[in-house]
Amino acid sequence: MAASAQAGPFTGRTAWARNLQTPLRRFLRTETGSASVLLGAALLALLWANVDADSYASVWSTEASIHVGDAGITMDLRDWVNDGLMAFFFFVVGLEARREFDVGELRERRRIALPLLAGLGGMAGAVTVYLIINAGQSSAAGWGVAMSTDTAFALGLLTLVGPRFPERLRTFLLTVVVVDDVVALVVIATVYADTVDRGALAMAIAFFALLPLGVRLGVRTGLYYLAAAAACWAALVASGVDPVVVGLAAGLLTYATPVGRSDLERATDLFRRFREQPTSQLAREARVGLTSAVSPNERYQQLYHPWTSYVIVPLFALANAGLTLNADFVTGAVSSTITLGIIGGYVVGKPAGVAGMSWLVTRLSRGRLRPPVGWASVAGGGTITGIGFTVSLLIASLAFEGEQLDEAKLGIMTAALCAATITFVLFRATSLLSPVRRARALLGTVEPIVDLAEPVDLERDHWRGPADAPVTLVEYGDFECPYCGNAEPIVRELLAGHGDVRYVWRHLPLNDVHVNAQTAAEAAEAAAAQGAFWEMHDLLLTHQDALRPRDLHGYAEQLGLDVERFADDLRHHEGADQIAQDVDSADLSGVSGTPTFFINGRRHHGAYDIDTLTNEVKAARARAAVSGPVPSAGSAPR
Repeated sequence: MAASAQAGPFTGRTAWARNLQTPLRRFLRTETGSASVLLGAALLALLWANVDADSYASVWSTEASIHVGDAGITMDLRDWVNDGLMAFFFFVVGLEARREFDVGELRERRRIALPLLAGLGGMAGAVTVYLIINAGQSSAAGWGVAMSTDTAFALGLLTLVGPRFPERLRTFLLTVVVVDDVVALVVIATVYADTVDRGALAMAIAFFALLPLGVRLGVRTGLYYLAAAAACWAALVASGVDPVVVGLAAGLLTYATPVGRSDLERATDLFRRFREQPTSQLAREARVGLTSAVSPNERYQQLYHPWTSYVIVPLFALANAGLTLNADFVTGAVSSTITLGIIGGYVVGKPAGVAGMSWLVTRLSRGRLRPPVGWASVAGGGTITGIGFTVSLLIASLAFEGEQLDEAKLGIMTAALCAATITFVLFRATSLLSPVRRARALLGTVEPIVDLAEPVDLERDHWRGPADAPVTLVEYGDFECPYCGNAEPIVRELLAGHGDVRYVWRHLPLNDVHVNAQTAAEAAEAAAAQGAFWEMHDLLLTHQDALRPRDLHGYAEQLGLDVERFADDLRHHEGADQIAQDVDSADLSGVSGTPTFFINGRRHHGAYDIDTLTNEVKAARARAAVSGPVPSAGSAPR
């Protein structure tokens, strides 16, 4: 049942872009925007502290209390930001790390080991350089200041100064900085904690245990988890252990799962029942059904991530980045071992540790474990980890005070500026390489994760374009789906502009919402039996509002098909088996809606506009040039 055909000249373009972003891409996009807000807040803090240092200190030292009966917590505003609001920031970081672990790049477990070890190597390198510079001095106790990377700044600035398409670099870097955060919070909770109240700590552990217990018991009420986390946080405050650790731990416990087609069908059924009988009870059931179809990880990210990125982290910068600069201070800080140790740790030790550990693991494992990107990306990822701000300032406020704290702040800010500049220069130099060498340097040769469970079979699938194309675009579509109809002109334009792309259509009729979808798919198969699949495909997507049986017979006549044979095939559902196979492959690949695209076997989660798809095709072509295209079943070997 080969349905091969050379793509003809396609015309037409739509401005529509279905804004379906993965959590990772939303995360990175938010970090990119928030990096500028964070920078603005840091500059505002510097301006404020230098214009009126007294008011700056006075505002953030103002005490605020929360009391419930005889129990209560009293802290100044800076501590409420550092210990309270920042717990939400680390919660979001934990959410994203868990999402990548469950459904992202790190779902293939062997890919975790190298970035994890690279993160530890980077921290060890930074701490070692700091300790060497501060050897024999009391300032050596502040070694924790130089160990952790700022997630928001690093990911945001990498998007601004880094390469265009190695998204695996961002995933690699996210794993590295999460390791940083976990270890740094452990250090805060142990090394830099005051005298620990063991009774309060035991209570905090008991409250925290309620979180995984609730997950295990299937508790879906958010209030339960909020109450348990708040109680744990309060107990940690009383124990003397920095309470922000509970945020990261809670985020790492929040599972992520793709939306299942059965969940969507159930949600559709609940909404249909409400539409037929709009009562408050059915409205509540429909709302609960829609909410439960999406994993709690994604729901909480959508809820908290913008707040943490655009409000909480900038507020933290405003509260902690204030530094009074004058000639005497700067002159002394330039020769301060604290300042030099932090700069050396971040600018030299951190990238050397990340790149060195990545190389060592690759060498010792004989290539079985290797970075998901090329060595230029590893080096650039290492240099960008030299941006330490949030956790560094947090530890600096615990390790130092007075002038030493100001010297640490200056070192942190200087190191961040140097790290961003070095990263920009490194990637700019990489862009001067030839296309093939640049692709190898940025992307490496590691095999990408293939999300498409059923590989393309040129003997079975319907495809158009070159048989030996280095890039294959697979679409799971529904002829009655309006989004598929809007996507069709974009696909045509993509094929017209890229002669080395093979396009494959697979059926996924959403029968619960589109009453004519199954019949239209069977009509396409009936046309395929007469060698006219693509002609029928184009007609069906052009006339999505006319897919009743008499319309389908009219299209068959319009295409000059044997109408009697076409009608007989429809009546006996001759194409049902092919459609069922496509639906089964969609289920195996985790497809839950239409249109869903796969590019060289990798699921495309971005917007479906021409610019986004073009960039993804270019990235897939570059990867294919380095490691070869994803093979297709039934095709001749390259």
